Amino acid sequence: MTSTVNESIGIDVSKATLEIACHQSAQTWSCANDVCEFDSLIERLRQISPALIVIESTGGYQLPLVTALSAAGLPVVVVNPRQVREFAKATGKLAKTDSIDARVLAHFGEAVKPEVRPLPDKATAELAAVLARRRQLVEMLVAERNRLKTAVVAVRVDVQQHITWLEQRLNDLDRDLQSRIELSPIWRERDDLLQTFKGVGRVTTTTLLADVPELGQLNRKKIAALVGLAPFNNDSGPRRGKRRISGGRAAVRSTLYMAALSAIRCNSVIGSFYQRLVEAGKMPKVAITACMRKILTILNSMVKHNSPWNPKSLTINS
Repeated sequence: MTSTVNESIGIDVSKATLEIACHQSAQTWSCANDVCEFDSLIERLRQISPALIVIESTGGYQLPLVTALSAAGLPVVVVNPRQVREFAKATGKLAKTDSIDARVLAHFGEAVKPEVRPLPDKATAELAAVLARRRQLVEMLVAERNRLKTAVVAVRVDVQQHITWLEQRLNDLDRDLQSRIELSPIWRERDDLLQTFKGVGRVTTTTLLADVPELGQLNRKKIAALVGLAPFNNDSGPRRGKRRISGGRAAVRSTLYMAALSAIRCNSVIGSFYQRLVEAGKMPKVAITACMRKILTILNSMVKHNSPWNPKSLTINS
């Protein structure tokens, strides 16, 4: 099998099968989405020597394959399905099948060239999974507490028992997360460092450790764009539209939103910053979003320089 220089490969992942497509050579094939098939797939991909392998995030079905490809040293990148779908529409690909999706992914890789980032190690991936489970429990707990307000007598006891169980599980997960952080000297040191910032608590630091391993490795503009807190222009001709944030990591933004509300009250730097924006005519939500971005860039700088929070020597330009 001859290899094509700078070949971009797309792999569409479903629960049972993998559809593989090469952009330049137009090769296509399929195989089972089974770890027993990964060795032969990896060998075939190595013969092609691709510049990029593009896979969509598909609710977890892609994780074993991505892990295997990364361990094999192949340049794999996981992309947002929404971006790929918009790309498909822009290039006139309106039909949607697994084989078409694989070709679209390969074309997307060739045209867009998304950046390949190192995958989180096993410990980080497990921390992120436990944290995601915590979010699910919180959502269920909020839903059950809302149901309790209007529950009839026949189901009220059952709802209350479920709330009690969820609260206990939430406490158990919090202890699990804390123990995982304490077992890692690097995480423990970084957790202590981040919590020197007034307004940032345990949930925020754990979220950043698990879901933003790039913290401290990127400049302030890139870290804001990665999380989805970078405002994008919306201008056309003489019209100047409102700048809006887009994309990024929604779970991190939700956590930073709560951190911003706390910091506005108890952190003089963030509180003064928020007040200046509101007095300048900014809407409260816009001002809070700006505070979220400022908090993120400050924390990024703290990790980059391994420096605890000190408002007198604030450095966020790097």
